This record gives sequence, structure tokens and C-alpha cells, in this order.
Amino acid sequence: MQVAAFSQYYLHIGEISSYPPGYKENAGIFCHTNPWIMIAESIVGRGDKAYDYYKRINPSAREEISDLHKCEPYVYAQMIAGKDAATHGEAKNSWLSGTAAWNYVAITQSILGIQPTLDGLQVKPVIPTAWNGFTATRQFRGATYNITVERHGTGNNITLKVDGKRIDGNIIPIALKGATVKVTALVK
Repeated sequence: MQVAAFSQYYLHIGEISSYPPGYKENAGIFCHTNPWIMIAESIVGRGDKAYDYYKRINPSAREEISDLHKCEPYVYAQMIAGKDAATHGEAKNSWLSGTAAWNYVAITQSILGIQPTLDGLQVKPVIPTAWNGFTATRQFRGATYNITVERHGTGNNITLKVDGKRIDGNIIPIALKGATVKVTALVK
């Protein structure tokens, strides 16, 4: 089933029909949902799929279509003009987009798995199986966390060591302001 964009305004439908055909909610391709899919894939433990989606929507990966896209190669767009648009394939609202913020959340908090919580800093990476690991430094509530993630298997089971001591769970207790905390996450 193929659905066409609205070509006139309908009072009972409202704002969606006020946009030109193929733009925004009127049959445009909204980009906000892409990082939500990355987050969902991470939640269910599919780091390979989450990272694949990240690579495919990363602005720098779309350089080969930059003449069509007409967007800076380092900026996420809010939407891409749909098939009913006069400029099909062109990226729109590149500097007004929540897409960049959602990608930041998806990458840092879901794939890399470093997420602030009320009780402390959660470290629960869901990285691709091809990665050996990564290092990150995170400022959190006045403390510095130097995080090393090492892959020792193909699963997503995490063992955390904080300053050399194993802890239960994946939430690092809140450190004192000014402290430097060494975190090692072993992914098996």
C-alpha cells in the first residue's frame, strides 16, 4: 500500500496537512526515530544491530549522496524530503533537530552504556561483537570516571570493577566530588 502526501489543508486533520507534500509530518522522512531504534536494539542486547543503524545514519557515512542531501556532512537533519516533495532526498532543518541529541543519547547511554542514574553512574555497554572494547572519561556529579571496557566473549554479561574491586550490578555508587574513579567493565 502506497500512501500519498496531503495536497491541501483539511481542518479536521489539522497541522499535518498544512505542510507542503513530502515535508515534515506530511510524508517526509523524520529522523528522530532512528536513534530510538538504536536504543531499542541495545535494550534487547543486539549491539551489532544498534551499531549498524548508527553507521548507516551517521552524517559522515552519507557523503556519497551529499549533492542530493545538501546537508553538512557532520550534522544530523530533522527530516529528509519524501517522494512527494519538490526536493526529494534533501535534508531539512539540520541545525534545529532533536535528532542529534537523540543520537548522542543512543550512542553514549545505550551502545557505550554509560548512563547517569539517581543512584550512581550505570555502566552497561552493548557494543558490537567485533569491538575489543573502548575507553571513556565521564564527569559525573563532580567526580571523574576513567572507564575501560574490555570484550572477553560475544555476549553482553558485564562484570564491573571499581578501583580494582568487583561490585555487584552495573551501577557505580556516587563518588566524592573531586575524586577520580577507575572503572573496568568486562563484557563476556
